[in-house]
Amino acid sequence: MNTLRKTVMLGMGVLAVLAFQFFSAAPGSAARAAAPEDLPRSIAPYFTPATSSPKAPDAEGFLQRWLLLEPINKPNRSNTPFVGTYVRNAFNTEYFPNQFTVVPRDGDKVKVGEQELAWHALDSTNFNVKLFRFAYGLNKQTYGVIFWAVTVVNSPREIQNVRLAAGSNSASIWWVNGKEAVDLFDDRRMVMDDVVSKRLTLNTGKNIIRGAVINGPGLSDFCVRFIDENGEPIKNITLSLQ
Repeated sequence: MNTLRKTVMLGMGVLAVLAFQFFSAAPGSAARAAAPEDLPRSIAPYFTPATSSPKAPDAEGFLQRWLLLEPINKPNRSNTPFVGTYVRNAFNTEYFPNQFTVVPRDGDKVKVGEQELAWHALDSTNFNVKLFRFAYGLNKQTYGVIFWAVTVVNSPREIQNVRLAAGSNSASIWWVNGKEAVDLFDDRRMVMDDVVSKRLTLNTGKNIIRGAVINGPGLSDFCVRFIDENGEPIKNITLSLQ
């Protein structure tokens, strides 16, 4: 192929590319790729609706069934303020009635200031509960938020000397049967078993696990399980909604 012909074909190729870019960018063009924000949002594949059947922990003992409250607005431009006093004050604020005792039902709603927020009964498809994906998938606020989570752990017998092991992004506090078990302060990434509680007892029958997670910018998630004295997961328990 002679040099003139190569030059002509190259020029035509450049023009074709420029024309494609122009028409792709034109409003209403069928060639325009849908932006991510244009796509319908969903909590799948991170969550599935919880059922009435009891659910066992996963193979590593992580608790995957939770009642999650849509995020409460708590503006924070940074995660650096999340020292113990700040986090405790944030969680001790009463946002909705009976927030430390209620075991909600799927679809229950609470009023927090001008926000009307709903509880969602969900099973996480991962060992960790991806709160950012929960909020984003429901078209809710994703940054500068507080999440509340509740689950019911059913034990066939009294199990002594177990420990609650938790990790969260960012700060969080976790309660077992109304008593604080672990706290995770400061700006942190989620690490499994990041903080482990003192020895505690799971009662025969129902045990209420409650948590609150606060985050500014960035992703939010948590993971929770019970472990024995040897660090092995407690698996002979089930999770339910009531």
